[in-house]
Amino acid sequence: MNPKFTTLLHNLNEQLNFIDLEIDDQIKKCEQAITIILKSINELKKATSKTNFKTETEEIQFFKEIKPQFTSKLIYFNRVYKIEMKKPNGGNRVLKKYYNNELLKLKAFFDNELEFYQYYRSGSTYLDFKYFLRGKFDIKLALDSYYFETDTSFATSHDYKVSTILANDLIELYIENQLIMLENKENTEKSQRKHNLKMTWTGSKVALVEMMYALHTEGVFNNGAADLKEIAEYFEHIFEIDLGQYRRVFLEIRARKSDKTKFITTLNDHLLKRMENSDEII
Repeated sequence: MNPKFTTLLHNLNEQLNFIDLEIDDQIKKCEQAITIILKSINELKKATSKTNFKTETEEIQFFKEIKPQFTSKLIYFNRVYKIEMKKPNGGNRVLKKYYNNELLKLKAFFDNELEFYQYYRSGSTYLDFKYFLRGKFDIKLALDSYYFETDTSFATSHDYKVSTILANDLIELYIENQLIMLENKENTEKSQRKHNLKMTWTGSKVALVEMMYALHTEGVFNNGAADLKEIAEYFEHIFEIDLGQYRRVFLEIRARKSDKTKFITTLNDHLLKRMENSDEII
């Protein structure tokens, strides 16, 4: 590569990397990047006007490999800018639909340019003399109207298509990253909702103490290693209830003359009745 072109590309990449690190807002980032890229392309154009390609191979290399590294960045940031500016206000579902529609637009380009896409991606070269030499355009090669509006001393019939292919790769990655971020956000929100789920004990404190002692007696927490105080504190925490002097309550339960396990007996009776009700949908 011509040292002038190498220096221009290196400087451009450095400036874009700096913007990426310093600016978080995507729209502002794109605005800054587009300004810098336009200046860089203008400098590239000036450098090209002072360069006489020694062979057609050199000219083909410039328009097939070098120039697209500049213009693809312009296409990418311009497209991302438009995507973000048109992004609708809404929840994750609305945004997912929006970004997926943008992916469909990329696919439409791929479908429309399938023949050239396959030629370029396969590394073919047999039509390079038509695609990447100035003044060699063929109206039968599905030219973009863009070609007829541009400076033909700094463009060939297909260098812009190469730039678009390279840009679309980056745009696709950008959109997929946005979708991943939305998915992660959705999962986080679900997790938070689940974590913040609040269950309020609306039965009596006596009933809860009775249940607590029964569970402790059965050893169902931590393989029986959890002591009564730990279970009581856990119940108080998850149900946001003050069990007070639960040991005294237990003594009162134990002193009952009949049906000492009143709450547990009621649970048992109601559950059996539910099981017997075959019409109930589980």
